[in-house]
Amino acid sequence: MSDIKSEQHGLSRRSFLGTAAASGAGIAGAGILGLAGCSPKEEGQAAASAAKADSPASAAAHDASVVGPGELDQYYGFLSGGQSGEVRLIGLPSMRELMRIPVFNMDSATGWGRTNESLKIINAHNTAETNAFLKASGLRCMPNGDLHHPHLSFTDGTYDGRYAYANDKANNRVCRINLSIMKTDRIIEIPNASGIHGLRLQRYPKTGYVFANGEHIKPVSGVGSLADEKTWNAVYTAIDGETMEIAWQVLVDGNLDNGDADYQGKYSFATCYNSERALTVQGMTANEQDWCVVFDLAAIEAGIKAGDFKEVNGVKMLDGRAEANSKYTRYIPVPNSPHGCNASPDGKYIMLNGKLSPTVTVVDVSKLDDLFAGKIKERDVVVAEPQLGLGPLHTAFDGRGNAYTTLFIDSQMVKWNIEDAIKAYKGEKVDPIRQKLDVHYQPGHNHSTMGETKEADGKYLVSLNKFSKDRFLNAGPLKPECDQLIDISGDEMVLVHDNPTFAEPHDLCLVAASKVNPSKTWDRQRDAWWWQDAEEQAKKDGVDLTKAAKVVREGNKVRVYMTAVAPAFSVPQFEVNQGDEVTVYVTNVETIEDLTHGFTLEGHGIAMEIGPQQTSSVTFIAARPGVHWYYCQWFCHALHMEMAGQMIVKPK
Repeated sequence: MSDIKSEQHGLSRRSFLGTAAASGAGIAGAGILGLAGCSPKEEGQAAASAAKADSPASAAAHDASVVGPGELDQYYGFLSGGQSGEVRLIGLPSMRELMRIPVFNMDSATGWGRTNESLKIINAHNTAETNAFLKASGLRCMPNGDLHHPHLSFTDGTYDGRYAYANDKANNRVCRINLSIMKTDRIIEIPNASGIHGLRLQRYPKTGYVFANGEHIKPVSGVGSLADEKTWNAVYTAIDGETMEIAWQVLVDGNLDNGDADYQGKYSFATCYNSERALTVQGMTANEQDWCVVFDLAAIEAGIKAGDFKEVNGVKMLDGRAEANSKYTRYIPVPNSPHGCNASPDGKYIMLNGKLSPTVTVVDVSKLDDLFAGKIKERDVVVAEPQLGLGPLHTAFDGRGNAYTTLFIDSQMVKWNIEDAIKAYKGEKVDPIRQKLDVHYQPGHNHSTMGETKEADGKYLVSLNKFSKDRFLNAGPLKPECDQLIDISGDEMVLVHDNPTFAEPHDLCLVAASKVNPSKTWDRQRDAWWWQDAEEQAKKDGVDLTKAAKVVREGNKVRVYMTAVAPAFSVPQFEVNQGDEVTVYVTNVETIEDLTHGFTLEGHGIAMEIGPQQTSSVTFIAARPGVHWYYCQWFCHALHMEMAGQMIVKPK
């Protein structure tokens, strides 16, 4: 049915989307269909939100969001690339894409996944099973990734600008991005777990731990039976943020979804669905309630020290299952299939978003000590549970006591007041909802500027919407998604910008530009770890990488050392024999920023980036006899086209 026809039949696009989503949710849990109606007040708020789009306040907010030529954005946005496996760096409020950071993907422009330096990072911490798979498959590395949750490192509850971390749900990996060069510097594979999904960081005193949720249950060695899924478990992992080594794991019940950590450094949290231990959507949503699992970090560390763990595939694993009455965990009952898990910037509360319930469950962090001490029951830590609308997924904050929750089925952003929600839970007649704003369409994650830190400033909010429908020119069957910028600096939310994005920007982290200070060129001293292997080999060959113009032959192995200075490579031509293993080392000796060189070798699937003062290398088999040109693929000089050379491969 076309949009015009649906309007003629009295069904708006927004109503159609909400009805379709609600019907789909009904398959999972019939109870949600009873929630499909909006109150008269909510309908009025939705209509008012559309009118405000043309108001003077909207025009003023739009003007404030414009970043003119020569002006700089106020914030960095670290946007997950989803199935592309990358992180996209954007500016706010312009929403312009600044750069792409390859992580779990193979990148043609930079050579990530092809150069020796990137392959070392990608494969350094694979499990033995993955290495065996790569060898059997003839792959150099895993060619894909599903990057979900980028978050920046903390010191004392706010961003310190050192690292960003993210997860790969597809292949059970966690990465670290060095923000001084905006490059991935570590990737580790997580054993024992399946579907690494939610990822959050310890906030205080600093990012000691990176917490990674294993979403899918599976048999864990020594615990689960392959023949009985009722014995399968999920695994919660803590990674040392400095060493990028696994500190410990906790065995838990159910499927872990999203997570967060408190501002005191005492507890971490994970929403948890599938308390049924089922393998189908019907089975996973049978129970009326699931859990939020709370992890006592001090108790876990004490348990590790006391030896109260089992070593599973080289990792120290504690038993945190509910059935084990574990001292390391508590299971707080919440409506079934909870999703988002978000800590308020005042450090007081954790928000657990209902997904299949119209509610957000508010947990008082200060009550957790008594919960673990056995003085109160699990639900006693709940201090509010406001009904907000259909499909609450994630909650963001403005630092002024207000929360902003995405309503997936309603295609809305709802602003509500936390303290009023607490009063209403106590029985006072107060409505915590301040405003509902239509977004387009089906929002997932949302993030406010600095909203995950104690310095939440309440200026902008971004809604990451899963469907764009009519928002942009038709780009074919695969549609772009829709990211929307919302001004939240005033009393009312104002939608100021739509932005198309390639699938699937799952999550976003918004950081004040002052918190991040990337280098303008590579530092030969500080960044030497990147080309350490190249440096060691060059020393053996008597070569200075920064002055290199040499070809070294060792049997059927050939090493070619060259520098790049616009508009020439220091080695304009070299010869090898068919079948030789060739390694090309290129050092960019430019000293000014914005003068990146590249090395592309035709017919061999090779292209790599070499930034100012960087060394990059690539190894390949010269299997094709003849003349093969190499050239700089990053435009660098008026004679850029002439910056080229030839590899001559002599036939056998």
